[in-house]
Amino acid sequence: METWQVILLGLLEGVTEFIPVSSTGHVLLAGHFLGFDSPGKVFEVLIQLGAILAILSIYFAKLWNIALALPTDPRARRFVTAILIAFLPAVVIGVSLHDFIKTVLFESPALICTSLIIGGVILLVVDRLPLKPRYTDAMDFPPKMAFAIGLCQCVAMIPGVSRSGATIVGSLLMGTDKRSAAEFSFFLAMPTMSGAFAYDLYKNWHGLSSSDTTAIAIGFVVSFFAAVVVVRWLLDYVSSHGFGLFAWWRIVVGILGLGGLYIVG
Repeated sequence: METWQVILLGLLEGVTEFIPVSSTGHVLLAGHFLGFDSPGKVFEVLIQLGAILAILSIYFAKLWNIALALPTDPRARRFVTAILIAFLPAVVIGVSLHDFIKTVLFESPALICTSLIIGGVILLVVDRLPLKPRYTDAMDFPPKMAFAIGLCQCVAMIPGVSRSGATIVGSLLMGTDKRSAAEFSFFLAMPTMSGAFAYDLYKNWHGLSSSDTTAIAIGFVVSFFAAVVVVRWLLDYVSSHGFGLFAWWRIVVGILGLGGLYIVG
């Protein structure tokens, strides 16, 4: 692994993790064209720890206040319950299909490009629908809706779909505004990405070398700082401008990826 490749992939992970463009799809495609290959795609999963810690650092005060309020505040308990309920489908499906996802889906760059394009078109359509939000605060999402959002998140196990994109689109169609949809996606990312990180580390730690560990550490640091910048900017941006930029981003990257695969394989 060349250091510049590690830095580039870490930057790509941090920039794309919380916007609806599929960080995994971008990192896998970039790795394919760069000739970067980590055994079992462990690097691509484990550098997500940087993005996890970025969102935790930004929302630490809010998380702390929610934790303190749990014994006395029903709203705080309902919110935590909603996040856990939304997280459950990913646990069941992710563990059940882990090997298939890593050995088949993660190894299919054409599938990733196609998913990017289709997801971009869906995002464009949903962004332009005259939806009337019933929920404007992520703290108020009911458990039944949270479970449905969790099911939407599972579609993102197909690389190129985008975890944040799937949860945001699902939330919007179920009556949320854009800001609360993005914020709920951020909170749901914490247990989901932490679980994926822990499970992948458990499955592959014995195969990691010292050079792998160094590369993962560098990728983690780069993705952390990139994610901090993106998350601080994203909520205000989508509240004012929607998701059109990210939809076209997906479509352009998907088309360029298919063109690259046709030319160089």
